[in-house]
Amino acid sequence: MEPSAAKGRAQGRLLAATSLDAKDELEERLERCVAITTSITSGLSEREANDALTAHVCKGPQQHEEVCLGLFTLLLTEPPQAQRCYRDLTLVNRDGMNVVLIKINQILMEKFLKLQDVCRTQLVWLVRELVKSGVIGADGVLMTLMKQIAGGDISNKNLWLAENVLDILVEQREWVLKSGMLVAMSVYTYLRLIVDHGTQSLLALRQREVDFCIGLLRERFMECFIIGRDLVRLLQNVARIPEMELLWKDLLHNPQTLSPQFTGLLQLLTSRTSRKFLACRLTPDMETKLLFMTSRVRFGQQKRYQDWFQRQYLSTAESQSLRCDLIRYICGVVHPSNEVLSSDILPRWAIIGWLLTTCTSNVAASNAKLALFYDWLFFNPEKDSIMNIEPAILVMHHSMKPHPAITATLLDFMCRIIPHFFPPLEGQVRQGVFNSLNFIMEKRVLAHLAPLFDNPKLDRELRSMLRERFPEFCSSPSPPTEVKMEESVPLEMDNHVLDKEDGCYDNTDATFSDDEEELNNKGKKREFRFHQIKETYIDEPADITAYVDQLDETLKEKVLQLQKGSDTETQCEVMQEIVDLILEEDFDSEQMSALASCLSELFKSHFRGDVLPEEITEESLEESVCKPVCLIFRNLCQMQEDNSGFSVLLDMLAELYQKQPKIGYHLLYYLKASKAAAGKMSLYESFAQATALGDLHTCLMMDMKACQEDDVRLLCYLTPSIYSEFPDETLRSGELLNMIVAVIDSTQLQELMCHVMMGNLVMFRKDSVLNILIQSLDWETFEQYSTWQLFLAHSIPLETIIPILQHLKYKEHPEALSCLLLQLRRENPTEEMVKMVLSRPCHTEDQFTTSILRHWAAKHDDQLGEHIKALLIKNNNMPRKRQSLRSSSSKLAQLTLEQMLEHLDCLRLSLSNTKNNCTSSTLAPASVFTQTPILQALQHVQASCDEAHKMRFSDLFSLAEEYEDSSKPPKSRRKAPATSPRSRKGAAPPANNEEDSASSSASEEEDSKPKAPKRKRKGSSAVGSDSD
Repeated sequence: MEPSAAKGRAQGRLLAATSLDAKDELEERLERCVAITTSITSGLSEREANDALTAHVCKGPQQHEEVCLGLFTLLLTEPPQAQRCYRDLTLVNRDGMNVVLIKINQILMEKFLKLQDVCRTQLVWLVRELVKSGVIGADGVLMTLMKQIAGGDISNKNLWLAENVLDILVEQREWVLKSGMLVAMSVYTYLRLIVDHGTQSLLALRQREVDFCIGLLRERFMECFIIGRDLVRLLQNVARIPEMELLWKDLLHNPQTLSPQFTGLLQLLTSRTSRKFLACRLTPDMETKLLFMTSRVRFGQQKRYQDWFQRQYLSTAESQSLRCDLIRYICGVVHPSNEVLSSDILPRWAIIGWLLTTCTSNVAASNAKLALFYDWLFFNPEKDSIMNIEPAILVMHHSMKPHPAITATLLDFMCRIIPHFFPPLEGQVRQGVFNSLNFIMEKRVLAHLAPLFDNPKLDRELRSMLRERFPEFCSSPSPPTEVKMEESVPLEMDNHVLDKEDGCYDNTDATFSDDEEELNNKGKKREFRFHQIKETYIDEPADITAYVDQLDETLKEKVLQLQKGSDTETQCEVMQEIVDLILEEDFDSEQMSALASCLSELFKSHFRGDVLPEEITEESLEESVCKPVCLIFRNLCQMQEDNSGFSVLLDMLAELYQKQPKIGYHLLYYLKASKAAAGKMSLYESFAQATALGDLHTCLMMDMKACQEDDVRLLCYLTPSIYSEFPDETLRSGELLNMIVAVIDSTQLQELMCHVMMGNLVMFRKDSVLNILIQSLDWETFEQYSTWQLFLAHSIPLETIIPILQHLKYKEHPEALSCLLLQLRRENPTEEMVKMVLSRPCHTEDQFTTSILRHWAAKHDDQLGEHIKALLIKNNNMPRKRQSLRSSSSKLAQLTLEQMLEHLDCLRLSLSNTKNNCTSSTLAPASVFTQTPILQALQHVQASCDEAHKMRFSDLFSLAEEYEDSSKPPKSRRKAPATSPRSRKGAAPPANNEEDSASSSASEEEDSKPKAPKRKRKGSSAVGSDSD
């Protein structure tokens, strides 16, 4: 079997493959290049072969690429010819080896694992030769090759690659020192690999790696400084090695010996690590798989992908060290877009939680936890990203219910790392962790931390330590029942995951997957989250003991009365008395936080279920806002803004907002539904400025997002008021629009369209509609169709958004193209419209331009003809080299003469293909090519274009010739000989000169009288006739 299989393969095969694998496109192309190169040199001596190759590459770029890739492939697949091929390659290439470097990078990133062993060896040899030759760009190839050295892998192939790359770096040290990035990347790579090479058999390799890293760190420390804080993490892992221990002493006590610019360890720890370094320790295959899981795999369906990844990369004892690389990559590099964050895609915290559960050694587990919290230790909100610290807090939050041990060990680690990471910097570490937690609260990743830090599932000692370390976040501990998904504040950027199923590192619950699939099939993928939230409600009596003792006696008595009140009317009366107490001059504002905690607990049931009545009438709306919490809203509405009590009540509401974020959209509902609040919608702006967010746009978007998550009907009910009252916040971007169209159904869409048609709702305005529609191109299909329907309900001229055509690709944006096509069908074509339609790239499968041109030709042939004529003449008069640089009202609206001719030729073919089968009524579009303006413009173009275009569009130009032939006046026959090719050729120069000089007035002259019949392909005779 083996010999026959080998016999069936082509000699020198590049990639390893089974008989079932399809032929690789890259390999096929390279084999074709080999065949071309071999055919050129076959039977020639070395000198003759070199001359033949040189002559071939001089023919053009394609021939140059074929020869270079042919020699490159022979070099990889035929080791005996490698030296000769490399010599020929250096002699014949004309681009500094650029073609070869690009192909090496492609193979390293996409095909390296499939390379035959011989080819892999030859590829490393070639990289060595490129480095020796000092080829520009070889450093980039070497860094890509280093990326293929896998961490946590001591297989023979991986060790061979690590050793050979190290050989290149050591042998060509002087060359390496010329590239600061290569120095830093090499140190980062081999510091990480040293950890894997600790066994007795690998000590020699490890020593070479240590010597290499120490040499670069001592000689070029500031080049290594650009690595950032992760350099310290890697040095910590190898600190027990004697040479590294000496370096550590200098790093801590004599930093100036490393570099005069280096002031000490704190300078390095406060520098954020670039994504390039975090990504370089994952092979391209690992990176591809992780990115796939975080962008394509749905939450709840990840188990088989995780199992595959674990079998492939995490199944050996040595692979324990790889988990740190993966966690650092996920935290620092994988920053999903808002669309992914707000979808049901597998979140980052779930993957990290899974990685933590697969750690089988204490050392690996400690290192993994350090990797997770590393950006916390010296976090600076001004320089660092919330996305780097978000996974850790969400792992702890979501593990509390299904895996409390994970939450406990992470919280314990977070507390103990502060004094133990580096005792002299304990204050800075404490501040960094405090900054992280504070920023997490500020960005509403979690609504509050007390339920996490003071949860009964944690042991007493840990809870005591948390209170001691973080008193600022435990001062108002919430009862444990508050740790529910509905209490979390939805934030599009960061805590989409709070609404997802809590128990889930592998999540094998079939019910969850089935529910998800069923809802996805209905096209409302976000609605599964509402379903989950409603299932998690636990109706328990409110426990306010921890808060009520902090109130003075009068206020305490009222709060307890409120707790005991059984009916809504009684509760409202007591609540009014509490508001009156708050408005008294001697009210102690320090009680506000405790009072807000009491009220949020007591009114918890008010924020559950549907707010909007099933049947909307004046009575039902008024009844729906008769709740105790609405007393605060009503009192605010009745006050003047300059009243001292107004600001006190606003502060009270802002404090309540921190405890219960749903209060925001309930205030919006009250301001719209209550008669007492008529005309008071501006009150919400004052409320937004009083909150910790302090910004109307952010507050409004967060509240509408929370409303979207909880009650879609209420979202639609509020939409007209929100758009009309806050136009600057809602119309300038598509953020709110996306929230709406993501969850509405067809009935709600129709209702919104009716509001638009009646003038109650404006969702687009001219200055921003184009940008919003461009943003919508990345949304789901139904979301896009809904957006276009809402746009079409407005009376915005189509010319406003017609430049969007430049952004639309026929395979990627069918929704927008189909909506535009139907709308253009109803429009009378303007020159700008025709220009935009013709500006689309011409593709045989893209029928958009041809279809709309056919329709316009049938309905508006005169207008279409004039516009096409104007555009053809205008583009024909533009110098050829400048055509691609032109711009009109839209920067993207670039139209070339060639594009126009291609589209017109497609239209001609479309008409000719259907002509024989059409009825008389459908033949109307064919008359477009009998329109005098178009035929005149084609003649104008034909007279000045080059021979290549005349040949390519000969059939199109022949339509103009036929027209002229059919309208010859009798007197012109005496000049018939002038139409011969010979006479036309002789008369060409004066024709071009006269055409150029008369181009500005050509249109008017042609409209006033028919041209002389002699003008054909080159317009010389015609010019002569005009002169006559």
